[in-house]
Amino acid sequence: MTAAIRRAAILALAVFAGACVNAPRRESWNEIVREKLDIYGHRNIIAVVDAAYPEQSRASIETVATGAHQLDVVRAVLENLRSQAHVRARVMLDRELDYVPEADAEGIGEYRDALYTLLSGQQVEFVEHEKLIAKLDECAQVFDVLVLKTDLALPYTSVFIELECGYWSDAAEQRMRASMDDVR
Repeated sequence: MTAAIRRAAILALAVFAGACVNAPRRESWNEIVREKLDIYGHRNIIAVVDAAYPEQSRASIETVATGAHQLDVVRAVLENLRSQAHVRARVMLDRELDYVPEADAEGIGEYRDALYTLLSGQQVEFVEHEKLIAKLDECAQVFDVLVLKTDLALPYTSVFIELECGYWSDAAEQRMRASMDDVR
């Protein structure tokens, strides 16, 4: 090997090693959630989904494989949301979830019970799965969406969390809109 080739190989190896050392470390899914909540606001969506949920191609939808159990991810997202003053959670579940029989999806009853316990005190809306997917796609035309993919292998278990304004209630919005209508 000539000296020039040796120097070129050493230089290439040094550049490669430097790139590896300086490559950004991928944050944990929980760190990503916390960072997103700092910038997300009214109308952004965080979806906590099962293992079979597909990665969507729209650039505004970021999918993160958590490697975690779904209930742990839902719990962590809701806990992170509770510490935010600017946003609150509007939870939407697949309407189909209550109709999935244990005979076809072993463990679904236990999952439902645990999920409903976790969501107690939380306003929950049940929406058909395809409508939730359409809502997510519609949202992603204008706003960013975070999809947290879990290791759960049960059907119709997606948890969609649409962020609402934390310092302005739905009732306040309705009162304001009514007063606007009165002026017209």
